[in-house]
Amino acid sequence: MKNTILICLFALSLNGFAQTKKPSNLETITLGGGCYWCVEAVYENLDGVKSVVSGFSGGTVADPTYEEVCTGETGHAEVVQITYDKNVTDINEIFKVFFTVHDPTTLNRQGADVGTQYRSVIFYKNDEQRKAAQSIITELNKAKVYSSPIVTKVEPFKKFYKAEDYHQNYYANNKNQPYCKMVIQPKIEKFEKVFKDKLKKK
Repeated sequence: MKNTILICLFALSLNGFAQTKKPSNLETITLGGGCYWCVEAVYENLDGVKSVVSGFSGGTVADPTYEEVCTGETGHAEVVQITYDKNVTDINEIFKVFFTVHDPTTLNRQGADVGTQYRSVIFYKNDEQRKAAQSIITELNKAKVYSSPIVTKVEPFKKFYKAEDYHQNYYANNKNQPYCKMVIQPKIEKFEKVFKDKLKKK
């Protein structure tokens, strides 16, 4: 009887482990392309993306607030942490979207948003991501896709701090705000036009 109970408990523990273990087909990448509201809104619509979280990376201050990052003194960039299913999309497609919806040639600036917190940056988590990032940057520069050289930094990922709750899903929750209409909506429209075959089914 004791053996039967032990076997059952062992089976249950294995089942619980299987349920909590992160599926091997999921991967994350952290990207900074100006205001994270814009980048988040675009990737939310890419097929294969499971979650997009707005936050901060690349700085020296632990757990910074939005107000602190906005001063430009913490060293952080506004970023999104994207979790995607590698069986549906891949890192190359993630980067193609990235270089389509923001200007990677303006140093510490995206439109009217100016400061190091708006820098173009890729924080890679493994060698595959690093090589893919460097490769697409080299190809885009070689093909002279932009009139100026790409200034996007490729740096190893160290730490991600989630932004305050009101920054999450900002576009979806504030579509009538002037910034959403004038800045974010055009980026979404461009993305939907270029990647029309890659959109999530609604």
